[in-house]
Amino acid sequence: MNTAKALYETDFNLWLTETVNLLRKGDIEELDLENLAEEVEDMGNNRKDALESNLIRVLQHLLKWKYQPQKRTNSWKASITEHSLRLTRAFKKSPSLKPYFEDVFAECYQDARLIAAQETGLDILVFPEICPFERSDVLNPQYLPED
Repeated sequence: MNTAKALYETDFNLWLTETVNLLRKGDIEELDLENLAEEVEDMGNNRKDALESNLIRVLQHLLKWKYQPQKRTNSWKASITEHSLRLTRAFKKSPSLKPYFEDVFAECYQDARLIAAQETGLDILVFPEICPFERSDVLNPQYLPED
């Protein structure tokens, strides 16, 4: 078994360090290419997961803001701003994530709708089946829906 491959199984952090060193030296023959490819693929998936998480969170708080105006808090407002900014930053770093955002928007809205219903105690039917927010609003850190 390749030394790098064995290291992957026993000490992941050291495997990362050694892999970076081998890449910088251009020592391709010594690389654990199979696990390296898997880890690079996982990095892309992690960015997609983070995008989904931020999108769900901003939609969840936008729903709560719109449909529970009597319970609005600065915490909800800050969460909307924070997660909208995170989405914008993700697109700045990786513009190729924008089509993925479009692809998962409706699904993430349904998740946010379910979470908002559970958090507020409101019936899920209070929240529209189709997202009432424009994508541009979700990406605007200063957007707050009107009553």
